[in-house]
Amino acid sequence: MWKLTRLWATLSGLAAALALASPALAKPPVWIVRDADSEIVLFGSIHVLPPGLDWRPAALDQAMAAADDIWFELPIDPASEAETGRLAAAKGYLPADQSLNALLSPKARTRLAAACVKYGLSPDQIDRLEPWYAEVALAVAQFRGEGANTDVGVEKTLSAAAPATAARRAFETPAQQIDMFDAAPRAAQVASLEESLAELETDPKAYGKLLSAWMKGDVRRLDKEALAPLRRASPAIFERLVTARNKAWTQTLDARLKGKGRTVVVVGVGHLIGPGGVPARLRALGYSVEGP
Repeated sequence: MWKLTRLWATLSGLAAALALASPALAKPPVWIVRDADSEIVLFGSIHVLPPGLDWRPAALDQAMAAADDIWFELPIDPASEAETGRLAAAKGYLPADQSLNALLSPKARTRLAAACVKYGLSPDQIDRLEPWYAEVALAVAQFRGEGANTDVGVEKTLSAAAPATAARRAFETPAQQIDMFDAAPRAAQVASLEESLAELETDPKAYGKLLSAWMKGDVRRLDKEALAPLRRASPAIFERLVTARNKAWTQTLDARLKGKGRTVVVVGVGHLIGPGGVPARLRALGYSVEGP
């Protein structure tokens, strides 16, 4: 959702996307926020990646080596990952007398059936899921089929590379993040799922396009590929998953900048682009912000 599939990763038509990801000097975007005695380097993540992609900008590696603290959306450790999975499974199922198909339009039901066949999912199991959790299941199946996974994604890669001296911080807990999805209005969840199902059918290379835009640091295309579809399909989900979190994280970083030291922040790239993104919000507070 952001849509889950776009928010969490990006892939499809991978060979074409990688071809478009040249020239060699192109890298994903980095923002640097400064005041008199503090520096925050913001890096926009794609959470699920294919192996072998050369995505790390030199500015990010330099900032990581010197960081006093490193912030992620969630704690990056096995316990938090297990807790996220446990909570999703506990909250992601419909009541026994309800079914996912009954919530969908006829066209979306047809698309869901086709997606289950394509990605090897059990229609009966998918039919038991809340719309948000069904969208997660479809995304995971799609990325797995493309050879992409979180083990080589940005967060796990950077967490493993971070110096032991850097404090680890997180903006949210697993419970907070699952509640953002689960407590979203049912109609908004359905709208987001139906948009994702339509995209799977009509634009199978969408995730490759997003990956290419990310690798090039093309923030305008990132907005078009990542944010615009959710903004259009479900304004309520967009407010919940993007705008509200950007506001909260900006407040946290404003407080951090009032201290001193060097910080690296790694969050989904969609939280950093556009007039509502974290860099623009920090710039509006009067901080010096370098970046696209």
